[in-house]
Amino acid sequence: MSFVIWITGPSGVGKSTLAKALHEKLEEMGFNVEILDGDSVRSKLYPDLGFSREEREMHNRVVVHMAETLARNGIVTIVSVIAPYKSFREYARREIEKFMEVYLTCPLEVRVKRDPKGLYKKAISGEIKGLTGFDGEYEEPENPELKLNTNEMSVEEEVEAVLKKARELGFI
Repeated sequence: MSFVIWITGPSGVGKSTLAKALHEKLEEMGFNVEILDGDSVRSKLYPDLGFSREEREMHNRVVVHMAETLARNGIVTIVSVIAPYKSFREYARREIEKFMEVYLTCPLEVRVKRDPKGLYKKAISGEIKGLTGFDGEYEEPENPELKLNTNEMSVEEEVEAVLKKARELGFI
């Protein structure tokens, strides 16, 4: 049985951290699992692609196609991508049969403190503009299957919450 866990949220909320922990746990449970990390897909397939709405849409269409193909072939797929626009996430939901959206959130101050890629530092200094979740747009999901506040939970608790929801949905 396969399905897609679509993890979304602004930079620094813990998408990649949760994706890696979920991957490990699902493999332990005997599933074939792959992670599609938005940054990794972008850097490998089209490193010169920008961040305009149109470029983000193209990137997200590619990720959706990859996730749907993997899931259709029996692989549980964890997608870790900002996907800042509601319309992109709705497109993913329409295209992927067994789809679970997990929205990660935490206060801006926490994301700035974490800043794993140094993006908030650059945005604060004015070096970059339009950082999603800072001065760039992020349309919060209206009805995700799961919403987790990552500054209030351990990664282990997040993993358990995702697995519990996947069970409730009949995915595992």
